[in-house]
Amino acid sequence: MYSQGLIGADGRTEESEAFLEAFQKRIDAEEKIEPKDAMPEGYRRTLIRQIGQHAHSEIVGMLPEGNWITRAPSLKRKAALLAKVQDEGGHGLYLYAAAETLGVSREQMTEELHSGKAKYSSIFNYPTLSWADIGAIGWLVDGAAIMNQIPLCRCSFGPYARAMIRICKEESFHQRQGYEIMLTLCRGTPEQKEMAQDALNRFWWPALMMFGPHDKDSAHSEQSMKWKIKRFSNDQLRQKFIDATVPQAEYLGLTVPDPDLRWDPELNDGKGGYRHGEIDWDEFWRVVKGDGVMNRDRIAARRKAWEEGAWVREAALAHAAKREGRRAAAE
Repeated sequence: MYSQGLIGADGRTEESEAFLEAFQKRIDAEEKIEPKDAMPEGYRRTLIRQIGQHAHSEIVGMLPEGNWITRAPSLKRKAALLAKVQDEGGHGLYLYAAAETLGVSREQMTEELHSGKAKYSSIFNYPTLSWADIGAIGWLVDGAAIMNQIPLCRCSFGPYARAMIRICKEESFHQRQGYEIMLTLCRGTPEQKEMAQDALNRFWWPALMMFGPHDKDSAHSEQSMKWKIKRFSNDQLRQKFIDATVPQAEYLGLTVPDPDLRWDPELNDGKGGYRHGEIDWDEFWRVVKGDGVMNRDRIAARRKAWEEGAWVREAALAHAAKREGRRAAAE
């Protein structure tokens, strides 16, 4: 049961004020909303959009790293990267399953991804040009993901919150793995440290864009926070990430590519924090709308995998149906 109310002349559910008020009271009381609970249609649609986008990001995010599995510099690095990519595939499956409890099919979500209707994180539309990029992705991209996802463990929707607990544990490992790659490069030859600096230069700003537009420009952030789908705004999460990451870059001996970056003791209610330069939002929206370096390649790769994997899905369904038929006959 997804919503409750009167049926209007156009056939859509008109949710009563009393229903919406009662639902918000459950949210404010920190009750978990479960799939069979009555919920506003807007809450359901917001969750489908957010969980779907999250799932797509995990799956598409396998591509830039998978490109380096055979080219990793050692057997140990190959095994670790392979395990990470496998983890990300699992994260996507957890999230697709959570979204399916809201009444949307995996096929529908996949079709929306392939058509461009559904989005995924803009960061994955940038190419991985060197081995250092794999370190930068682990350190910066997974670091930004953790900053965004830990609060989701307290999301008001039960299946999403529970999926995030395991995902965050594995993402934490991924972040440490990436930072260790960067540390190894920075302690290596001057050429290796230069490669690490180049990766930071290219991934720093796209990593900041991962948190989404400024709060004043976000169409969903305020309502998502009211429903406690999100716990922090885009700008709050971005600030937390910058404050945590800049000291890590300093420890590596790397320079954050932001000439306007400076410490401000007045930020964060007097606790201090880093002021940063202006993000290129024109680039962000251009990439989101499909004009990034790798947008077309990423979607083409996902569509090809879906089409070539059709026989596997069909065989699995046929096997399940045959097994169910035998069970029914035995009974």
